[in-house]
Order: sequence, then C-alpha cells, then structure tokens
Amino acid sequence: MRSVLRSSDGFTYLAAIMIVVVMGIMLGVSGQLWRTIMKREREEELLFRGQQYKAALERWYKPAGPGQPPPTPLNDLKDLLKDPRTATTVRYIRRLYKDPVTGNDFDVVRQPGKGIVGVMSTSEEEPLKTGGFPKGLEGLEGTDQYRKWIFAADLGGGQGAASGQQPGGGSPAVSGQPGGAPSVPAGGTATR
Repeated sequence: MRSVLRSSDGFTYLAAIMIVVVMGIMLGVSGQLWRTIMKREREEELLFRGQQYKAALERWYKPAGPGQPPPTPLNDLKDLLKDPRTATTVRYIRRLYKDPVTGNDFDVVRQPGKGIVGVMSTSEEEPLKTGGFPKGLEGLEGTDQYRKWIFAADLGGGQGAASGQQPGGGSPAVSGQPGGAPSVPAGGTATR
C-alpha cells in the first residue's frame, strides 16, 4: 500500500510542473497579443496626430478668408500654436504632439521657399497597417517603415494628405540621417 502512495505523490508534482509550463506558455502568448494591441493603438494615434499636423499646415498655407495673413514660410511648429503674423491669437493646432511610436518629437519635412510642409515619424519599425487607409491617406499603403509615413500639407500639387511619397511630385531627397532616407518633398529635407 505504501508504494501506491509514493507514486501518486510524484504524479501530483508532475501535474504541478505541467500546470506551471502551460501557464507560462499562455502568458507568453497573451504578452505577444498585448504587444500587438499596443502597437496597433500607437499606430492609430500616429495617424490621428499626423492628420492634425497636416490639417494645421494646410490652414497655415491656405488662409480661410479676408483678414487672414498671406501665406508665409513656416519655420517653427510652435508658430502653429499662436500665429506671430497676427495681433490676435490664431491657433492652427491645439498642441504640439509627440510621435506616439517613439515618444520623441516628429521630424519635420521642409521644402525650400516654403519652410515646414509636413511631419513624419522617426521610427524605423515596420507598421502593422499596410492598407485600408482612410481617404486622403492612400499614399501610405505599402510602406515598410513608419518613417515613410509623411503627413504633408497639400499645397496645390493635388497629391492629397499624407503620403509615403513626395507632395508635389519629383524625386526623393536624401535627409542625411543614418539608416536610409525617407521620401520627402522634391528638394526638401527632413530634420529634427
């Protein structure tokens, strides 16, 4: 009778180890799922913030009506918070957003003679979303890095909102940053 009890004690120990192993596997799977969910959330926030900058830049360069200042080059994103060209407070954006993927400031996209015309992420990660973008963001389809998601104002080139391509057409310019250059406006540069 004693040998039967000893063998069941070993079985209980083995069952406890199996439960711990199964729980570890389940935690690993749920951790991976959680990471994917968080990446998708940051991606959606990047799209929202990029569209906010794009809309603000379009309002800066295309005054809405009489009494608005004529378009001038934008040299600092802070000017979108309070337009220095006017005596009253004119805001084009509610606040300056950080890049939600990296937590750092967005890189700005400059075009000679126009100043800042867009923003882009600094992340070289591969995005989860590669298609099915909302209207105006179709140019982001098929890009392989977040830093190729350029949110640029449509300044009459007919290109649309954000794109992984150059607003106004032309060849991409090299930004001089390590790790390869994103597509930026023809003759433009990307800076931090």
